[in-house]
Amino acid sequence: MLSWELPPAHTGGTAAHVDGLAHALAAEGHEVVLVSRRTDGTPAITTAGGMTVLRADVDLPWVPDHPIGRTASANHALVETALSGVDPDWRPDVVHAHDWTVAWASATLAAAHGAPLVTTFHRTERSRHSGHVPAGVPEEINGVEWWLAARSRQVITITRLLARQVSADFEIDPDLVAPIPGGIDPTWWAATDGDEGVANTTASSGPDSPLVFTWGRVQYEKGFQVLANAMAMVRAEIPGVRCVIAGRGTYLAELQSQIDVAGLSDIIELPGFLGDNALRATLHRADCVVIPSLYEPFGVITLEALAGGAALVAAETGGLAELVVGTGSALTFEPGRAEELAARILEVLTDHELAAGLRDAARDLVEGSYSWQAIARRTLEVYQRALPS
Repeated sequence: MLSWELPPAHTGGTAAHVDGLAHALAAEGHEVVLVSRRTDGTPAITTAGGMTVLRADVDLPWVPDHPIGRTASANHALVETALSGVDPDWRPDVVHAHDWTVAWASATLAAAHGAPLVTTFHRTERSRHSGHVPAGVPEEINGVEWWLAARSRQVITITRLLARQVSADFEIDPDLVAPIPGGIDPTWWAATDGDEGVANTTASSGPDSPLVFTWGRVQYEKGFQVLANAMAMVRAEIPGVRCVIAGRGTYLAELQSQIDVAGLSDIIELPGFLGDNALRATLHRADCVVIPSLYEPFGVITLEALAGGAALVAAETGGLAELVVGTGSALTFEPGRAEELAARILEVLTDHELAAGLRDAARDLVEGSYSWQAIARRTLEVYQRALPS
C-alpha cells in the first residue's frame, strides 16, 4: 500500500484513512507493507503486528520547484525503498495506491511484482474544482489521475458521488468502481481519559458559555468564512456564545483579517493546530460542531465529530451529504448560506432535546457503519475482485 502521507504528517484526511485501513487489515491477519515519505522525527522502517511501514527520503532540492516534477521524482525514492525494504523473495498479492501522488511508484511496483493495481481516489482535480479542470498544474494532475485509473484493475472512491464522477470522467466501467468510505475508531473519540483540556482560548474561559467548534485545513473551500459570518448573527440571539476554528492553512491570514474587520475577534478564536487529545477535549466541550465546507469529497472530521458525541451541523455537499442526510445525526444547510447556517446553529443551541437526539443518532451511525473493521472487510472484497480469476 502506498500513500504520500501518513501520521504524524497530517495535511488532510488521507493520512488517517490509510493508517486506519492498514491497521485494520493487519488486525484481520493480512500482511501489510505500507510505503510513504519520511518526515522529520519518523524512522525509516517500523514493524509491528503484521504491518511494516517503510518511509523514503524524497527531498530532492535540485529538482525544479514544480509539483508534478517533484512528485514524480519522489516516486523513484518510493520504489527504491519498497524494493530494498523487504525480503527479495516477498511478493504482494495486491498493490494499493492512494491518489495520484504515488501513481508512478504504484504502477511500477505492480508491474515488477506481477500484482494487480488497486487505486483509491480520495478526491480528484476535477471534483475539487467543481467539475472543471483549470489549465496548468490542475490539468496536468488530471492527466496523471486518468492514466492511473486506466492502469488500475479496480478503483475505490470514498463516496458514491465521487464514484460516479470517476467513472464518467475517466471513462471507466462503473462495475470496476467501488465506493467505500473512510472509517474511524469510535472508542477513542468517545473516551475522556488522556484529554489535555480544551483549547487554550477565550472561548474556553467561560465553562457555561455556548461553544461552537470546527477544525481542519484552513482553506477557502472549507467554508470557515461562512461560519464566521453566521456567528455574527448567532451572537445577536445568544450573548456570550463563543466559537473556535482550529487548524492551519493558506487561508488563515485572510480569515483572521475578515474576523477582525467584522468585529468578531472577541468571540471567534483561531488557535491553530490542536493535538489529538486537545482536539478531542474541545470536541467534548462543544455544544455544536459545524462543518461549513463549500466542497468536501468525504470529510473525515464528520466521522470524528459524530464519534465524539457532538451535535452536528454540516453543509449539504458532496460526501458530507452522503454521510448524514436521512440519518438523523445532523442538521444540514445549503453550502455558503450564512443565514441558514446561523439558523441551524441556533436550533442546536436552544433546543436541548433536538441536540440530544442528534447525538444519539450519531453514535448509532458510527458504531454500525464506520468502524475500521467494516471498512477493511469491504476493501478486501475489492482486492478479491482484482485478483486474476
